[in-house]
Amino acid sequence: MSRLDGIEAFVAVVRLGTFSRAAESLKVSNSHVSRLVSQLEQQLGTPLLYRTTRQIRLTDGGTIYYEHCRALLDGLKDAETTLNALQSQPQGRLAISCATTFGERYIAPLVNDFHRQYPQLDVRLHFTNRTVELIDEGFDIAIRMGVLRDSSLLSRRLCRRLEYIVGSPDYFQRLPAPHSLSELAHHNCLIGSRDSWLFDVEGQQREVRVSGNWRGNSGPALLDAARKGIGLAQLPDYYVKGALERGELISVLDRYQLTDTAVWAVYPRHRQLSSKIRLLVDFLVERLPEAIALWSTPTMTRPADSGRIIESASESPGTA
Repeated sequence: MSRLDGIEAFVAVVRLGTFSRAAESLKVSNSHVSRLVSQLEQQLGTPLLYRTTRQIRLTDGGTIYYEHCRALLDGLKDAETTLNALQSQPQGRLAISCATTFGERYIAPLVNDFHRQYPQLDVRLHFTNRTVELIDEGFDIAIRMGVLRDSSLLSRRLCRRLEYIVGSPDYFQRLPAPHSLSELAHHNCLIGSRDSWLFDVEGQQREVRVSGNWRGNSGPALLDAARKGIGLAQLPDYYVKGALERGELISVLDRYQLTDTAVWAVYPRHRQLSSKIRLLVDFLVERLPEAIALWSTPTMTRPADSGRIIESASESPGTA
């Protein structure tokens, strides 16, 4: 017998006045309730009830113990009620981490729309290109780009993400377009957060180290440098789609384009996913592809870009 079983039986007897009513409430036999209370008294080393054939009465110790136990069980019931409400209606703190530029441009507006639907949430948005430790740093969810590495975290694919090797028409007037990965060694490669680029070679991921005379940790700055003919850049589709359609950039080496990369939501592994995470992920799955498509449309007027380049994580899909 756990002590909690005995406490529950003891409180039921006192509240309802008889062992039989307590047994009916707990859906057990009279003898089982009597045995639970007796064992509890033995564990405590003191009597809790005076029993007669006509009534039961609390001892002095039983009176004190009953008040504490009643508060304990009431607190447990309140906790369960609160937890059930939390699962059905998202509330409380929701901490989200995301890469800076991508987060500012796409994730923050969608999270703000989500917050309008659930204003009881306490939203915390954190933008960084560093891969945060969700549990250790207190985040509920992170938005990550690239190919996810295996870990204890769960993940869900939010939308496709393709990376392009691009250069300007002016650049390709000075240097011939590369047709193989080895030819990248003869080009000025604009370097962002990484000095290697990822490709797909006959179904296998290959990392190619590149070099050049320009380096920066800003995606918009990298895009601008490519458009101005300084060199080649590897950038995701949501950066270059408009420039490609306008002819400001030309894509090369498309047959080596990595196809198993995406935008992911990653979150801690729990037996039961909290409603705030589940609803936010569902919301992003529904809305993020449309938001990226709208931003990438060449004819749209968009605010000035800001922030840092999105890191292309070398990780593998499914978990993070």
